[in-house]
Amino acid sequence: MKRNLNSTLSIVIAAALLAAAPAAVLAQTAAPAAAATAAPAGSPSQLVLSNSTRILATLESRRPEFTQNRAALRQFVASEFNNIFDRDYSARLVLGVHGRGASDADIAVFADALADSLMQRYGSSLLDLNTKLKVRVKSETPLRGGQIVKVSSEYLRQGAEAVPVDYLMRKVGTQWKVFDVMVEGVSFVQTFRNQFDQPLKQKSIPQVAADIKAGKLQAQASTN
Repeated sequence: MKRNLNSTLSIVIAAALLAAAPAAVLAQTAAPAAAATAAPAGSPSQLVLSNSTRILATLESRRPEFTQNRAALRQFVASEFNNIFDRDYSARLVLGVHGRGASDADIAVFADALADSLMQRYGSSLLDLNTKLKVRVKSETPLRGGQIVKVSSEYLRQGAEAVPVDYLMRKVGTQWKVFDVMVEGVSFVQTFRNQFDQPLKQKSIPQVAADIKAGKLQAQASTN
């Protein structure tokens, strides 16, 4: 039986969008040197690790500033999100059948609206992220002949059950980017595909994107 995911996803989705869910994988695990050796330079696991380590260090050092200046936090979150997350490809997957034949412009408009909604609702949750979380990278599995890679990890929280978090990544040019995140088996893409399916049956992609931007529809990182 799935636990209530609202509180978990409100924090994890913000971090996971930035590939920061494996918070301090090296810094907090028992054998950092071995972990570093296991993740070759440029591999998806190594990229998740290096990005998360840097992001968590920045959050810790700039926490007082970000707490007082939410605009600076939003700018930081947006910058990291754009660098790490494959927004348009993920948006196309969220649209599913509604995105078939859609123009790149419509996909981009929807991707922007979805990203803005998520950042507004969950970006501040990064300030609640415990930088002493222990996370273990379990495996890196190539899929579709290596075109896609799944990086499996676990949140290790003191006094609580481990939370499994998996990342699906694909290569965009020369860089691996995240396009889906699964928390306890619940897919980011599938969650939002289900959420926006009905509105997309009634309106065009640009119209739904406009409703998201206007706050009439909100991206909810919850299955409840």
